[in-house]
Amino acid sequence: MTVLILTSEQDVTADMAVVELNANGIPVLRLDPAELPGGVGVSGEFAHGTFHGHLSVGGRVVSMGGLRSIWVRRPGAAASRAHGTSSWLAEEASQSLYGMLRCTEARWMNHPDSARQARHKPWQLWLARACGLPVPATLITTFPRAAREFAERYPDLIVKPVSGKHPDDAGLAVPTTRVRPGEDYRDVANGPTLLQRRVRRAADIRLTCVGDRLFAARAESSPDARDDAPGVDDVRFDAAAGPWRPAPVPRRVADAVRSYLTRAQLAYGAFDFAEDADGIWWFLECNQSGQFGFIEIETGQPIGRAVAQWLAGEPLGPVRAAGEDGERALGGAGCG
Repeated sequence: MTVLILTSEQDVTADMAVVELNANGIPVLRLDPAELPGGVGVSGEFAHGTFHGHLSVGGRVVSMGGLRSIWVRRPGAAASRAHGTSSWLAEEASQSLYGMLRCTEARWMNHPDSARQARHKPWQLWLARACGLPVPATLITTFPRAAREFAERYPDLIVKPVSGKHPDDAGLAVPTTRVRPGEDYRDVANGPTLLQRRVRRAADIRLTCVGDRLFAARAESSPDARDDAPGVDDVRFDAAAGPWRPAPVPRRVADAVRSYLTRAQLAYGAFDFAEDADGIWWFLECNQSGQFGFIEIETGQPIGRAVAQWLAGEPLGPVRAAGEDGERALGGAGCG
């Protein structure tokens, strides 16, 4: 049976799992919905109480009934590269592809419905707190007065986008930035603004969950990130931070993450935490399709292999030599 990976051609993170699947003889079909129609074809027949569907890419045709799993990694928007694309064609292509895939018995990493909900930052913060994870005081508002009152209670704040997307380029990250002293907050009326109490970080934590396995990595904050100077407060833009090293997972965090994944119905999640001087891991967000390639490269943790094994649904061959420090079983977290 075949593993279907929905992602762009340039997704090197997906390559790490594909290499493992290929090495173990697990058939893989990789396609980008952006190429439908054109480079990607789809067909489904509903007759006599049954459904028969097929996918084609690069001259290869695969039965949807033969899919063992579907990894929704970083797919492009359906029909976005098609000739003469339009909003109507995009909707037709999306409903056709994802609608048919929902008719299969394949398991998902992650199911589109769960993934769509998991992207909402306000819901993430609510769920994390409900599951027992520490969450910094946060305000999302278009009311300048509410922002000013929040700043009076929490004078040291950061600001970041609610969606994580840049207003002009969906692929460009916006850094988390400290709010300047004396800010009047009038501009929050122009759009929802996320303000959050700044955690004085001793380190950043990336906790990658694949099914029932956790891979934690820790990067110590640079001295500049710990001082009182305004500016960017984001490990992604801090060249002096790191390097990433494997880290153990506190039991209380593991239990809370297990609850989060179960309630969110996620098989994969990349959690970001800020560790303070007392060793407390403060929840910042969970990216349901977050990158893991940079963590695997720096720490040697076999995350790509773990993804491949989950997708295969069966044990893989002998493990390649790699450091597995920082990995800890969750005892059944995740979907499927």
